[in-house]
Amino acid sequence: MSTFSLAVRDSSTMLRRNLLHARRYPSLTLNLLLTPIMLLLLFVYVFGDTMSAGITGGGPDRSEYIAYLVPGLLLMTIGSTTIGTAVSVSNDMTEGIIARFRTMAIHRPSVLIGHVVGSVLQCVLSVVLVGAVATAIGFRSTDANLIEWIAAFGLLVLFATALTWIAVGMGLISPNAEAASNNAVPLILLPLLSSAFVPLSAMPGWFQPVAEYQPFTPAIETLRGLLLGTEIGHDGWLAVAWCLGLTVLGYFWSTSKFNDDPK
Repeated sequence: MSTFSLAVRDSSTMLRRNLLHARRYPSLTLNLLLTPIMLLLLFVYVFGDTMSAGITGGGPDRSEYIAYLVPGLLLMTIGSTTIGTAVSVSNDMTEGIIARFRTMAIHRPSVLIGHVVGSVLQCVLSVVLVGAVATAIGFRSTDANLIEWIAAFGLLVLFATALTWIAVGMGLISPNAEAASNNAVPLILLPLLSSAFVPLSAMPGWFQPVAEYQPFTPAIETLRGLLLGTEIGHDGWLAVAWCLGLTVLGYFWSTSKFNDDPK
């Protein structure tokens, strides 16, 4: 078999392994998925009227705030789901299975590729579930055409790939699962400090740079523009640049740490 065929075969095997683990032990994924769903219900039904009145400057309109809120929470769902990837990678590194893989005639990067592809598939499924909850409580995207829906899906997959590679690196540098979970907290903290819940213009001036110059805000604004027809401007290019940059950074970081000789 050629090197490429071996890589595809071994990566497929590792992908099946990770999907089987996710199916047998779904509690971690479900717990992480509850965070964006609970925030969605909290901000819609508890703060929805107040937040919509503050953003629009008019009367309370919960449906407008649902439309504003959902794109940010879809990306937050990706960040939350990838925390499970960091924990899974850390478990593999500390429980001895990686040491056994190192002694076998397998394509070494396939171990990481299996984690990444499996995590991206879990992210897509999680986004679909959160989107279904959002639709059930009133979210509608009536302005998006087929091309914009495809672009939105592509952005979600690209963003999931970028955060997954970063999460893999975090898992590789963590001595145990608890440390991996703690190291990956920024992946769910950053969307709380972005334009997911309120516009940048509504934030204090000193805080706006914190929310603006990070990967979540341009991705959220781009997804919001694709689904709701709002202006995207330069946020589209910034979102793609952040995704590609984080993917490259995460890939080289992860492969470098994975290829280090175990101490």
